[in-house]
Amino acid sequence: MEEQLFTIAVFTENRVSLLHQISMIFSRRCLNIESLTVSACSIEGVHKFTITCRSNRPMMEHVIKQIEKRIDVIKAFLYTDDEILFQEVALYKVPTDNVVNMNIEEIVRKHGARVLEIHPDYTVFEKTGHTHEIKELYDHLKPFGIRQFVRSGRVAVTRSSRELVDEFLEQRSKCILD
Repeated sequence: MEEQLFTIAVFTENRVSLLHQISMIFSRRCLNIESLTVSACSIEGVHKFTITCRSNRPMMEHVIKQIEKRIDVIKAFLYTDDEILFQEVALYKVPTDNVVNMNIEEIVRKHGARVLEIHPDYTVFEKTGHTHEIKELYDHLKPFGIRQFVRSGRVAVTRSSRELVDEFLEQRSKCILD
């Protein structure tokens, strides 16, 4: 089976220990979580886990079923990159002397990054994009002495005009009312 990167969107109630329960599902199957982002979503009281993992489709479909067995999970969805729009955010901290003396403004502009803060000792740049774009800027800034670097996990929305979790909740409420 061919491995590829999948994105899993898990809609949950905001409960203690749910992150541990979900991560154990991956651990038991020796699957590495590539990135993980959790935040409130457009539905009040509901949080969205966005998880990326490299595996094959049958394994990932099995993982989705296991995640949905958790009592605090509302619904989980499996996506490939062509089904979603996604971005990451990265921060790069570089010595200000190197920024001024070596004129890296052109590199930063070329990569669509922006200056977040200029301090006498350091300058922080912010880049939003895909993993390869963030790495490319990192490689260009490395010779200037990156003091700190951090990258977020993936945030994603579907390309569909419908919100699948909304539809699921509507259907579920109709079943309860019937």
